[in-house]
Order: sequence, then structure tokens, then C-alpha cells
Amino acid sequence: MKKKPEIKYGIEIVKPWSSEMYDHNDVVSEEMKMNILDAWKKELSKITGGVNNVDIKLEDWDEDMLNHHAPILVKLQRGIMYSGYGDGYSVQDVNDEFERELEDMPNFQLHESYSYLAFEGLLDRTSFMLVGYEWEKFDYHIIGSQECTSPVLSLSFHNEKNPSPKTAKIYVD
Repeated sequence: MKKKPEIKYGIEIVKPWSSEMYDHNDVVSEEMKMNILDAWKKELSKITGGVNNVDIKLEDWDEDMLNHHAPILVKLQRGIMYSGYGDGYSVQDVNDEFERELEDMPNFQLHESYSYLAFEGLLDRTSFMLVGYEWEKFDYHIIGSQECTSPVLSLSFHNEKNPSPKTAKIYVD
């Protein structure tokens, strides 16, 4: 008897992965990275604004001090980077490395890290989850979205991704 195919967000989950799976994960990973970066910048502003007014170029990454004034910042840093920082690193150094790590993070790692950080309540839920991965700590998508269809299945998504000569936009300076 043939196994019933697994369908998520209207996409059949297959191995090797289909182009729809890759496209879906590209869209979702951008939302995830944006949520992470927004949370990071919000927490970073807690030490750079107001009474604290820390110059991140000059201030050392002092984890004890940060755990007191901005504990979520430390949790986000460890959740994305898997290691801590000590003497010799400025807040700016860690910020720069955080942004590079996030930009270059592969989707399997993003899926796992986001699941843990969302479980801890540090990140917003996403519209959809990444597909094709076996395990997550927490379903980090908006409750009810599992019944929705991925935007990559719409005709407009594919026309924007691969415009035909008839629909391609031409820009003239």
C-alpha cells in the first residue's frame, strides 16, 4: 500500500525537495530573520537609549551587566550564535557578528533556533513554518495558519519570481 503524501500549506513534502518547498522556505526564512533582527534591535535600544545611553562602539560586551539591563539581548545572542562573548569585544563587535551570523544562517539552523526562541516567548510567531524538517521544539507559526496555503503556490508569486517577457517590468533612467 502506497504511503499517503504529507501536505503542508498546500505543498507536498517530498525528498528530494521540490522547488515549491525551497521557494516557501525562502519566503518564511526572510520573515524569521526580520523578526529576529527586529527583536535584537529593540533590545539593543534598551542599552543605547534613555538613561543608559551606551556607546556600543566603546562599551565592552559585559554579559553580567547585560544580563541585568538587557537579559533578552543576551538570550537572543546565544540563541543565534551559540557562544558567548567576553572581554575584548565591544557591543558593536557582537552586533556586527550577530547580523552576519543571522544573514548567513542556513535554514535548518534557523528552524531550530527560531523554534527555541519562540518557545521562550522572545520572538513573534511567523505566518508559516519552514517545511521539510523533521523536528522542532515548538510550532512557531500563527495558530491556525497550518490550514492556509503557502503564498508560493499563487500565480502572482511565480510571475514576480520569473517574469515572462510580456509581464516583465522595464525600468528606464
